[in-house]
Amino acid sequence: MSRLAQTAGLTDIQREILATVRDFVDKEILPVATELEHRDEYPTRIVEGLKELGLFGLMIPEEYGGLGESLLTYALCVEEIARGWMSVSGIVNTHFIVAYMLKQHGTQEQKEAFLPEMAAGEVRGAFSMSEPGLGSDVSAITSKGVRDGDTYVLDGQKMWLTNGGTSTLVAVLCRTDEGLPEGTARHRSMTTFLVEKEAGFGEVRPGLTIPGKIDKMGYKGVDTTEMVMDGLRIPANRVLGGTTGRGFYQMMDGVEVGRVNVAARGCGVAQRAFELGVAYAQQRHTFGKPIAQHQAIQFKLAEMATKVEAAHAMMVNAARKKDSGERNDLEAGMAKYLASEYCKEVVEDAFRIHGGYGFSKEYEIERLYREAPMLLIGEGTAEIQKMIIGRRLLEEYRTQV
Repeated sequence: MSRLAQTAGLTDIQREILATVRDFVDKEILPVATELEHRDEYPTRIVEGLKELGLFGLMIPEEYGGLGESLLTYALCVEEIARGWMSVSGIVNTHFIVAYMLKQHGTQEQKEAFLPEMAAGEVRGAFSMSEPGLGSDVSAITSKGVRDGDTYVLDGQKMWLTNGGTSTLVAVLCRTDEGLPEGTARHRSMTTFLVEKEAGFGEVRPGLTIPGKIDKMGYKGVDTTEMVMDGLRIPANRVLGGTTGRGFYQMMDGVEVGRVNVAARGCGVAQRAFELGVAYAQQRHTFGKPIAQHQAIQFKLAEMATKVEAAHAMMVNAARKKDSGERNDLEAGMAKYLASEYCKEVVEDAFRIHGGYGFSKEYEIERLYREAPMLLIGEGTAEIQKMIIGRRLLEEYRTQV
């Protein structure tokens, strides 16, 4: 265990879980991650291993077959997984957000129908808010759900679904504004639908098409897709929570815990970049001595380690605040913003320490260099995080005029 990014106050069970996950990462993920990433290959064996460890049910209550652990435990596990390969943490995260939304907002029937199989990893989740050209303006979605008897008919195109092909349950945000009074706020006319589908690409159920994987700069292995709904019929009992008009709040609740997850991913990738940088600096010699003995490199290592430590502390604080039942949108936004920015900087410094070899696909840092930018835009861009942070600070520090 490294000196950096330690977490005080963990229980024996939490420490045991984290030690198990770290051992799995060291033995099963790190040795194959770069090869699989270069081939853009889905990590089937790794995912099966995570199922056996119970990671897909980590936060699902014990009554539904999960481990019933805290957000902090989950975030620390994600940090370890991302240290091995960030794409694997993405496979787990989207599943976790859907399970969390079901746990918090689902009807009893919906919980009983999905959570046990999600805990076992047999049903895997994805969630969908974004659309082509939409960006961060969730309130501007155009996908619609229209009531037709005991079903809803969904039409529209969704974008950036992590796990879009491999998932079998997708939480989809659509507009359901029929019959609402004129002038109803747009965010009050949104509903989350639970869409069951077959894994794979093409027409995965009548009216639902997953066109194929989007080719990306990094974040490979995990499938990121579009989703096209054309007359897709969904039973009314698959409206999350059983009531329309609550979708925006449900999704934002899921994204809030998802931002803690993205912060944890940034921490994990930054930790790995530091490990690679500090190791290479002691192996590489210039001017007759290891480059680690040059002051310029020591300064870089000092800055990198400080950023790893700071990001980890903020992530842990955000997770613990959510676990305590308090509102944590401010802390989650700060943690996500800081961890993603610091991750990018630590990875770039590790890349610089590697010199020309950092540009070679033979070295792991090349993969991390392409993965880090995704964290700057995932679960809300850095600019959106700063808007959220700024607004919340003005609420907290409002002055009387």
